[in-house]
Amino acid sequence: MKKTRTLGALGAVLSLSLALAACSGGDGGSGSDETSDGGSGGNTLTVWAWDPAFNIYALEEAEKVFQADNPDFELEIVETPWEDVQTKLTTLAQSGETDQLPDIFLMQNNAFQKNVINYPDIFADFADSDVDFSEFPESVVAYSTYEDVNYGVPFDNGTAIGAYRTDILEQAGYTVDDFTDITWDEFLTIGKDVLAKTGKPLLTGQAGSADTIMMMLQSAGASLFDDEGKPTITDNDALLAAIDMYGQLVEAGVFVEVNSWDEYINTIVNSNTAGVVNGVWISGSIQSAADQSGMWAVTNVPKLDGVDGATNYTANGGSSWAITPNGNEALAADFLNATFAGSTEFYDTILPASGALANWLPAGESDVYGEPQEFFGGQPIYADVLTFAAEVPSNNTGAYYYEGRDAVSVAITNILNGADPATALEEAQQTVEFAMG
Repeated sequence: MKKTRTLGALGAVLSLSLALAACSGGDGGSGSDETSDGGSGGNTLTVWAWDPAFNIYALEEAEKVFQADNPDFELEIVETPWEDVQTKLTTLAQSGETDQLPDIFLMQNNAFQKNVINYPDIFADFADSDVDFSEFPESVVAYSTYEDVNYGVPFDNGTAIGAYRTDILEQAGYTVDDFTDITWDEFLTIGKDVLAKTGKPLLTGQAGSADTIMMMLQSAGASLFDDEGKPTITDNDALLAAIDMYGQLVEAGVFVEVNSWDEYINTIVNSNTAGVVNGVWISGSIQSAADQSGMWAVTNVPKLDGVDGATNYTANGGSSWAITPNGNEALAADFLNATFAGSTEFYDTILPASGALANWLPAGESDVYGEPQEFFGGQPIYADVLTFAAEVPSNNTGAYYYEGRDAVSVAITNILNGADPATALEEAQQTVEFAMG
C-alpha cells in the first residue's frame, strides 16, 4: 500500500545521526524493496514533496495514471516541507550518505541551480530519458538546467492571482471588478473600508516571509540582483516601494501576519480573510473549504505606484522534480515522462481540484482550461490565469535568491519593529555579500 507520511522539521544544528533518524520517520516502509526513506527498489519509488492539497495530491493522481500500464507500481510519498527538503539534502550531501535520498524530490525552481552546483552528487540528469524539454517554456526549463544539462522536470506554474470572497466584498459594497487593474495604494484604501465594514482583513501572510515583497518586485520586473548576479538590496527603488507599502498594509490591519503556514491556510478556509494574493497553486487550498463554493472570484494583482515597469502581473513559486542516482533513476524518469511530462489526462484531472496550472505546454491546449469553475462562481479562472501568465515580467533571481530573500525577510521584520529602513537593508546587503564569499 502507498503511504503518505509527514516529517517534522529538521534543524540545521541536528547531528547527522539525528537527521538520519528523522528521515526514517519511524515507519517500516512499503516492503522488502524499501531502503529506509531513501531510494526504493523494484517497482516502488520514494518521493519527498510538500503541500497535501497540491503537490502530494498531484503525485497520487500521477501514480494512478502510471499504474494503468504498470499495475505493480507504487509511490512512497513522504510529506516534507520545503525547508526540510533543503535541510535534508544539504545534510545528506555533505555527509556522503546519499543512499538515504529518495528516488524523486521536489525542488523550488529558485533554488535548483545552486543545489546542482553545490551538491552534484545528489542529482541524476535526464540525458537518457524520453522527456521532451521543448514541450516546456524555455525560461522555466532554464531553472533546472546547468551547463546545458537538464536536471529537473518542471511542474507547476507560479503565476499569481488575486482571489477574493465575493460575499464578504458584497457586504462592504464592492465586487471583484473593483480589484482588477488597480494599484496597491487603491487596494489599501479599499482594504481599510472592507475592514471597517466587515471586520475582515483583505490579506494574511506568514510573519517573516518575503512572499508578498517578492511578488511586488517581480510585478515590476525588478529583483534583488543585477544581471551579473550581484545583490542590489540597497539603492533599489522597487524594493523600497514594496517594503513601504507592505508596512502600510500591516499597520492598517489590511494585511494580518500569522505565525505559520498552517495558520495562514486556516485564515482562508475558516473565513477569517476576504482575499488572497499568491501563486495560482493556492487555489487548491482555497477549494479545500467546500462550504465556500461559489463565493470566490479571481482577478490580477495590484501594482506598485510610481515604479517604472510596474504591472498587474507577477508570480510566486514554481517547482520542478529531480531524480537521484540511487539505482532507480530509469524508473523515476519513466514515471515523470509518462505523467508530468506527457499526460493531458493527468493535468485535466488535477487542474480543477488543485489549481495545478501546468508548465507542460500541451496541457494548455485542453478544453478543461476553458471550463467554468463552479467553486469560483462559474468563472473560467484557468483560462484567465493563462492570460496573466503571458504578462508576467521576467526578472533575474540569481543563484543566491534564497539568501537574498532570507536577508530581506529579516530586514522587513526589523523595519516593522522600528529599525531605520536604510540601515536594515544595508545589513541585508552585507549578509548576502558575505554568503556569496
